[in-house]
Amino acid sequence: MLTAVILGTVGPEPTCALMAANRAEWSLPACGLCVTRPLMRPRMPFSNVWVIVLLLGGAYGALVLTLFFFQSHLLYLPNMPSRDVVVTPAEAGLAYESVTITTEDGVTLDGWFVPVSQARGLLLFFHGNAGNISHRLDSLKIFNELGLATLIFDYRGYGRSGGEPSEEGTYRDAEAAWRFVTEGRHIPPRDVVLFGRSLGAAIAAHLATRHTPGALIIESAFTSVPDLAAELYPFLPARWLARFRYSTQADLVSVLSPLLIVHSRDDEIIPFAHGQRLFAVANEPKRLLELRGGHNDGFLVSRHTYVDGLHTFLRAHLRPRNP
Repeated sequence: MLTAVILGTVGPEPTCALMAANRAEWSLPACGLCVTRPLMRPRMPFSNVWVIVLLLGGAYGALVLTLFFFQSHLLYLPNMPSRDVVVTPAEAGLAYESVTITTEDGVTLDGWFVPVSQARGLLLFFHGNAGNISHRLDSLKIFNELGLATLIFDYRGYGRSGGEPSEEGTYRDAEAAWRFVTEGRHIPPRDVVLFGRSLGAAIAAHLATRHTPGALIIESAFTSVPDLAAELYPFLPARWLARFRYSTQADLVSVLSPLLIVHSRDDEIIPFAHGQRLFAVANEPKRLLELRGGHNDGFLVSRHTYVDGLHTFLRAHLRPRNP
């Protein structure tokens, strides 16, 4: 009986019962009859650790290279949802004229001129980075109600426009649209409102550093592409990787035209803080119009606030509408 208690159950390798609670280290049991060997946990070979590190590093490096060389496909989205011009202003009950604009480097841009009776001015519309002019009918209706004729066009590589998009290319497109309005249609610069939404805000702000329009309106704007990229991809050296600048904040420092910044506190793509930083650096006269709603629908969700805010701004800085 004593032997059974000390040695435990009979088996091929008798184990001291007093040592069953601790198998992790060498010890001499109180019985003095046996010495147990530890049950060592298997260790990963050192070489396997380096293999995992190299695989993870390689995957990270591949991601960095992909973002560096293909970032234009992340910034410019002419095929989202499509390059097809699916509707015209006529479907919204608006008269319009199809226009063609030629840039200084020979690229042909497609656009619409939407007139209004007794116009208070002309709005030059720079849309965002996705889709084309046919996806902006809601905005065209609002601007028409506000008494603004509108010229909207597609950047190179968008809709039915030729060429491929680039930062310098979009700036050239903006210059061509400005010449079309002021020289081709003989509209005085003081009667022109530059309007840009999202990416278009950066393009409109840049144009306003080269000319002096009657007013500048930027909606859902970012401070710069590197700033936004650093927030969207905090796990990457995004500022160093960014090949595009679109430095809205830096451009606003030089803009002297009356400025309206429109931004939603609910913007899920470009945080409201970008609008606040832009407002902080801008010159007077300036206003900040706060909306509710998402990045793409804030102006519709807050339609009443939006329209009233634009009307108040335009009334202060454009000539009155003809009776």
